[in-house]
Amino acid sequence: MAGGVIVLTVGLTGGIGSGKTAVSARFASYGVPVIDTDVLARELVEPGQPALAEIVAEFGKDCLDEAGRLNRAVLRERVFIDEAGRQRLEAILHPRIRALAKVRVARLNAPYSLLVIPLLVETGMTDLVDRVLVVDVAEVEQVCRVMARDGMDERQARRILAAQASRSRRLALADDVLENSGDLTELDQRIADLHQYYLRLATCGLS
Repeated sequence: MAGGVIVLTVGLTGGIGSGKTAVSARFASYGVPVIDTDVLARELVEPGQPALAEIVAEFGKDCLDEAGRLNRAVLRERVFIDEAGRQRLEAILHPRIRALAKVRVARLNAPYSLLVIPLLVETGMTDLVDRVLVVDVAEVEQVCRVMARDGMDERQARRILAAQASRSRRLALADDVLENSGDLTELDQRIADLHQYYLRLATCGLS
């Protein structure tokens, strides 16, 4: 496929339960191309993909379900209690995610795109984007949302938060911040304003 033209790439990030999916959907409703690295990661571990074979070789066949697909719950539990294992998993996935994201962005043709990278700080993928947009929410609200969404207890939810970059580290990298603890109407207006702002930046060739 021929290459496209993207003037501006905005990296969207935020902690678990911050509302990244809802925010990216709102940008998509304006016709903004959205590439989500979580989706890319799922593509990369489909049956037959080299990354899945490497994961099985590293962590064992019990990481697969009966259909031969990756059992994410089993793998997640394993790497959360094994720091070295988590690093090995990241070594398998992150270079592939980075490479695939670059290919997908290069194929787009739009004034700007949204590249959703939940672990933007942790993976050091800031070089893939021109601006960083952080969806921010208080930690206590993150915990409540994750517990309600994923059926986790508070201990599990806080363990996930502890494994991610701190709120302060994310905010330190932010060019723009969307506070997502309040009124949805205000959030929608802020997204609409940012959309117009990014279009202006893209038109001027600025980041």
